[in-house]
Amino acid sequence: MAVEQRHEAILGLARKSGRVTVEALADQLQVSRQTIRKDLNDLCDQGLLNRVHGGAVIAAGGVDNLEYEARRVLAREAKEAIGAAAAALIPEKASLFINIGTTTEEVAKALQGRTGLLVITNNLNVVDILAASPGIEVIVVGGRVRSADRASVGAFAVDFIRNFKVDFAVIGASAMDEDGSLLDFDINEVQVSQTIIHSSRRVILVADSQKLGRPAPVRIGHIGDVHVFVTDRLDSPTLAARCEAQGVRVIETGAASA
Repeated sequence: MAVEQRHEAILGLARKSGRVTVEALADQLQVSRQTIRKDLNDLCDQGLLNRVHGGAVIAAGGVDNLEYEARRVLAREAKEAIGAAAAALIPEKASLFINIGTTTEEVAKALQGRTGLLVITNNLNVVDILAASPGIEVIVVGGRVRSADRASVGAFAVDFIRNFKVDFAVIGASAMDEDGSLLDFDINEVQVSQTIIHSSRRVILVADSQKLGRPAPVRIGHIGDVHVFVTDRLDSPTLAARCEAQGVRVIETGAASA
């Protein structure tokens, strides 16, 4: 297999699963581990992959997000810890929005079995997660459902959300800048997130550390719109200072994001 064909095959596998390992690629492509390491380094130099221990993860482009299933694989342990920490902030008898996102789904998983909650969501995956919890009332946001991630978006969804004023919003972001900008890739999704923020008394942002510095073209808002930021770790002194200046409580779980 020529180098270009190998690179194409590696990228295809990475886009599908989010992550590839040296050992698995060497076995599948029938080349040495040294060759695979060189391939991964070449693809990382081109900005197509990011190197992690034992392999690489797909690098999102500036205008397109990763496929939803691939995003579920990335930073899984960190997202689980973030979800548990965020769920612990939600008291009994509370009302809340949960929007689309693989990390917000971890919050929903951590809420399973709770009682007295009202959850409004545009995420059909969250509906499936909470369907077996009789103590949680779930309201589904109407609108056009995207097949890629099962999110309800569009004008109908925005108008539906405006009918509520809830205690908490649990939101995610695809990317963050050190200046505090919260970013995403889809204007329709961003409009839903902005409406959720404006329709909530307190906003909880859940995002792992890999989101910092990623490129994304659409602005959701600013870290100052958030009351609590739950992450695995916050390594940026600049962003940490902005959180402190804006009165944003930062919770770091310490879980590994790789």
